[in-house]
Amino acid sequence: MKQLIQNLGNGETLLTDIPTPSVGRNQVLIASQSSLVSLGTEKMIIDFGKASLLEKARKQPDRVKDVLNKIKTDGLSATLEAVRAKLDQPVPLGYCNAGVVLAVGNDVRAFRPGDRVVSNGPHAEVVSVSENLCAKIPDSVSFDHAAFAVLGAVAMQGVRLSEPTLGETFVVTGLGLIGLIAVQLLRANGCRVMGIDFDPAKCEIARQFGVHTVCLATGGDPIAEADMFSRGRGVDGVLITASTKSDEVIHQAAVMCRKRGRVVLTGVIGLNIKREDFYKKEISFQVSCAYGPGRYEEAYEDRGLDYPIGFVRWTAQRNFEAYLDLSADGKIDTETLISKRAPFADAIAAYASLGGKTLGVVLQYPEATDRPELMNRSVGVPALATAVAPKSANVVAGVLGAGNFSGLILVPSLKAAGGRLHTIVSNTGITAAHLAKKHGFERVASSADEVFSSPEITTVFVTTRHDSHAAYVARSVRAGKRVFVEKPLAISREELEDVKLAVAESPSPFVMLGFNRRFSPHIQKLKGLLASENRPKSIVYTVNAGMIPSDHWTQNPLVGGGRIIGEGCHFIDLVRYLVGHPIVEVAATSAKDSTGQAIEDEVTITLRFADGSTGTVLYFASGAKTFPKERLEVFVNGKVAQMDNFRVTTGFNWPALGTFKTRGQEKGHREEFVATVEAIQAGKPAPIPFSEIIEVTEACFTAVEQIRGI
Repeated sequence: MKQLIQNLGNGETLLTDIPTPSVGRNQVLIASQSSLVSLGTEKMIIDFGKASLLEKARKQPDRVKDVLNKIKTDGLSATLEAVRAKLDQPVPLGYCNAGVVLAVGNDVRAFRPGDRVVSNGPHAEVVSVSENLCAKIPDSVSFDHAAFAVLGAVAMQGVRLSEPTLGETFVVTGLGLIGLIAVQLLRANGCRVMGIDFDPAKCEIARQFGVHTVCLATGGDPIAEADMFSRGRGVDGVLITASTKSDEVIHQAAVMCRKRGRVVLTGVIGLNIKREDFYKKEISFQVSCAYGPGRYEEAYEDRGLDYPIGFVRWTAQRNFEAYLDLSADGKIDTETLISKRAPFADAIAAYASLGGKTLGVVLQYPEATDRPELMNRSVGVPALATAVAPKSANVVAGVLGAGNFSGLILVPSLKAAGGRLHTIVSNTGITAAHLAKKHGFERVASSADEVFSSPEITTVFVTTRHDSHAAYVARSVRAGKRVFVEKPLAISREELEDVKLAVAESPSPFVMLGFNRRFSPHIQKLKGLLASENRPKSIVYTVNAGMIPSDHWTQNPLVGGGRIIGEGCHFIDLVRYLVGHPIVEVAATSAKDSTGQAIEDEVTITLRFADGSTGTVLYFASGAKTFPKERLEVFVNGKVAQMDNFRVTTGFNWPALGTFKTRGQEKGHREEFVATVEAIQAGKPAPIPFSEIIEVTEACFTAVEQIRGI
């Protein structure tokens, strides 16, 4: 199937072939029939992609600060590599889709194949969308008109927050698609409406909807007009749907309002608010979030949990439904808003024509009937002209996951180590297709089944979300395939037991975990020197982990396992590796919040080893970004070694160590994959003994259980 994407690095807009996306448990698979181009949002993405690196930096000053901090701690080379990788990621365009349901995931009850639905799916022949971000289309509403439902919900949510009542006077600033829908919604609420815009054509459309307009291009004075329009009383509310960097819009909105008026923002404007504008009149100001409650919430979107209607009347989905009902009743005119219709195959040309007097552009898709290729979960990738034959056919790789780690670390390292890149998989297929073309994979897929069913693939590389790791490892082992899994191995003891059982039942299991720090040149240097030290060692590992929002998936115990299981395992493993003896005791404690609840990323973990050595992992999220992320200190026999962020290792009273530096951060990723490929080629076990992987994983579980009081 084909999908429209934007490359943020070079600004190229592409209509590319990707596999049909998979359908998850709470998802709906939809064959697109119409999709609406959102001029404001999509043009902003395209313009950002075409901008130079300096212009991109100017548009995102907060990101520049983060980049400068990263340069200080990680070095210029590592930072530039990370920035380029971020900009190299393809971005799907579009979020206003209407089509026909092809299939539904487990637990979906409200939809079935054949239903006509709207969704926030992108511009693609087939989309996979959360069931809570879909709504059925009434029979009397065409696909073209239904495609406006998502933008309609954005306008509707802004209108709801402004709380209009019958007979009130409102101003809508910005008469783009959302603004022109908003004026109709306000009129349907029985309000008198004034619209403001620079474009005379948009003002004319608004006048057709019964709106009093002020055209700024002809010198109209919005404040004076609002005063007359409100009979000198001030308007009851202002809905801002404009896009501008100017602060004048928010100032004008406050001046127009009566005392205790309401200002709601759905657009993007300058927000240097003057206190006196709002203070004297006690004006309320609120920013509207997309389509309504539930948007951007993991429980609502990913897990399919809905708000009870008795507590939250208007969610994102219910706003979709309400808009479609108004459309079916003829209360919303969208035909007037359509400037152009174009076949999806001509989408690139349609995008090139955006601007000027263009308002709504509807992309139309071929009928899904008799098109079995729309259900293809994998596609072949043309060979790279510069492709080099792999050094060995022993590692024929199937990669599950195409996120940052795969694109920046795993795939380049695996390719350099001599692996044959066979198939790469991601749920949507977009990122997988991008990496496949960039690095020379033979196939790209949206289902892991393509990897496990392939007789050619010998080694599975897993970089998916943490809650899938154990199942994929066990499945790989039972399928007779070697497996490399990025940490963690499992996020629960039950998952770990299944992996152990699969390994125990296999005649020749090969399980490698991504504990890359063991392979860093800094750590290898230390390990070699410690080999001659027979006395117990004391190791302190300080991790300036950085803050991650509490609602991020890595913080969810059921998905990411929490930060200690998900990331802290790295540091426990490294201490275990340097000591070289089994862990015999784990003691963990954490900071607590005001309610006595454990703060699971403010943790101290103490390890005791069989030879009498001790290790302490200090894992804190509350530190400064300008402080290095990792510092390792080893105390033994009157000597001290200090490793700072895998860039500099210094010996104190340790002449054999002195000062060891590398040009940039060297965390051992490249060396790890070379060791893995060489072990497979030589028919040897995995570079990290499976018993140590289990030992470290269980130590993480014990630490978390102690922190949580389990």
